[in-house]
Amino acid sequence: MPSTPRSHGRPPARAQQRPLVVPFAAALGFLLAAEVLFLGFLLWEPDPSIDGFLVVPLLLAGVATLGAVLVLRGLRGGWAVLAGAAVLPLLALLVCVLGSFGAGAQTWGAVALALGPLVTLVLALQRPAREWCGSGRANRPPGGRRGTRSAR
Repeated sequence: MPSTPRSHGRPPARAQQRPLVVPFAAALGFLLAAEVLFLGFLLWEPDPSIDGFLVVPLLLAGVATLGAVLVLRGLRGGWAVLAGAAVLPLLALLVCVLGSFGAGAQTWGAVALALGPLVTLVLALQRPAREWCGSGRANRPPGGRRGTRSAR
């Protein structure tokens, strides 16, 4: 009888595969950053000067990019960063949608722009994305650290 290592009743450990929703959430996070930069450009275009209204879209685009990278790499809290970055543009665009009823083409433009943050938020909050980013593969082993001395 051939000698094979046994896992004592545990299934063999296999590499955790990236869920299908994760690359889409990251791609839409990058798209969200581009959309926020476009909205910042629309704020900047009438008066080309740096002010507080231009800093907010730049920070939001940076946070959306950071969240997309964290989700793609599977680092802890990436889904929360990406979801948080999608909330403020979504609320701002929903205000634009509700404020532009009766404006015709402008209403549909605001609705189209609101789809990016909405889909990003939905994908970032799905269970596979949260589990991919939630456990943090850099955690200590279940038995704790072994072979290291105490810090006392």
